[in-house]
Amino acid sequence: MQVIQNELEKLKSQSSKVTQKVDSIEQKVTEADKKDSIEGHMLFFRGGFAHSAQHRNGTSIISSVVPAGAQDQADKNAWYFGAGFDWNLTRDVWGLVPKTNIFAELMIEYKEFGSHVKGNALANGPTQLVGGVLDPRDVTVSQLTISAAPKVKFMEGSRLRPWIIPVGFGVHVISPPSESITFFNPGIMFGTGVDYKIWKDFYIGVDARYHVTGGKKDGVNVDGLQLVVMLV
Repeated sequence: MQVIQNELEKLKSQSSKVTQKVDSIEQKVTEADKKDSIEGHMLFFRGGFAHSAQHRNGTSIISSVVPAGAQDQADKNAWYFGAGFDWNLTRDVWGLVPKTNIFAELMIEYKEFGSHVKGNALANGPTQLVGGVLDPRDVTVSQLTISAAPKVKFMEGSRLRPWIIPVGFGVHVISPPSESITFFNPGIMFGTGVDYKIWKDFYIGVDARYHVTGGKKDGVNVDGLQLVVMLV
């Protein structure tokens, strides 16, 4: 009986050690998951300066179809703000490059090129097409962009994190529309920037992006550069 009792005590001791090891592993996995949830995903807000490759024309500003009216043009420069979300896909490029994250970025942004641009006959009250006097309305020239892109961020664990977007996809919604009443203009995007950790999980950053849509579409070219200050 004493031998059996000793064996039972040994089994209990071994079982307790195994349980402790399992608990330790689970704790480490939980801590790693928490770290990933904090460092792996990011919500950011951004704002800054944008520059269009060409002046924006449209049905309510410059028109070769309806040329009567004030016929002003919006400026090439714009202010803009937006927000986005980075979702971490891998912390080491799937085992190929250490300390290098790849994120999936989804972003929406608003640009405004002018809010007091005098329109043509279609923006006149009443329209000059039926003999109204010259009384052009103010037209707001704006652009909404929704983009999705892979973002490669380097130097994991450092306060300074440079990153690049090798290529991304963007859809631009313009207002006013083109003379062909086109609202949507798809294209691609390239970008680079750097984030700096200022305190705990708060970052500040700067970046530059360039949107390419392949030139004019129905008379409108929205290709342009963006310079941004970002707060995370």
